[in-house]
Amino acid sequence: MTPILSARQITKKFGRVVALDNCDFDLMPGEVLGVIGDNGAGKSTLIKALSGALRPDHGEVRLEGELVQFHEPLEARRAGIETVYQNLALSPALSIADNMFLGREIRKPGPLGSVFRFLDRSEMEAQSRALLTELGLLTIQNIGQTVETLSGGQRQGIAVARAAAFGSKVIIMDEPTAALGVKESRRVLELIRDVQSKGISIVLISHNMPHVFEVASRIHIHRLGKRLCIIDPKKYEMSDAVAFMTGAKSPEGPDFA
Repeated sequence: MTPILSARQITKKFGRVVALDNCDFDLMPGEVLGVIGDNGAGKSTLIKALSGALRPDHGEVRLEGELVQFHEPLEARRAGIETVYQNLALSPALSIADNMFLGREIRKPGPLGSVFRFLDRSEMEAQSRALLTELGLLTIQNIGQTVETLSGGQRQGIAVARAAAFGSKVIIMDEPTAALGVKESRRVLELIRDVQSKGISIVLISHNMPHVFEVASRIHIHRLGKRLCIIDPKKYEMSDAVAFMTGAKSPEGPDFA
């Protein structure tokens, strides 16, 4: 089976710091791939290289088998890759609706939109409220309020909802439940399953090991800037995964051939 998103020998350095060291990556069609690793292992750098937020120094990235070179995240979004970054990538001074449709704004019909480029704010607000209500991630009084007035959990919900609403091929989530409560975290996990059922592939980066083992089809273990191994969550315990990613145990045997 050809991976829907793959990388080979990806290298990224920041001065003398090697964030990615000849890293390989494979995401299969329709799967949830968990990505785990210790702090500083290079997980966030990897997904930024895959989504166009960073340009790798060496290596190649392929989408559906075709070589791609994303110079900015917008190019990756146009190709069907949506990303929830750890810093959320939201504009605090803009409204919830503006953030939901950032870079894909809806314009008014007719000459007002095509000639004068007026935005159809009422339609964007209506769609944003419908999306957020459907996903059940937050309840808000005013869809037009600025993001800077929201709590961290509400901002996280908006970023997750935006990715789930517009991702057509791949959705990458970097710590999507980090700022969420128990109820909201459970809804995000249900959302991941819903999105997977539509045939969309998902990359879930998280320090929450129970969440990863619950929803992941496979788990990519990242250590010292590269992929150490891939494990089947049905065959290994969480303690094994922690031992692998911390270096307390080395992956051996036919599963890692």
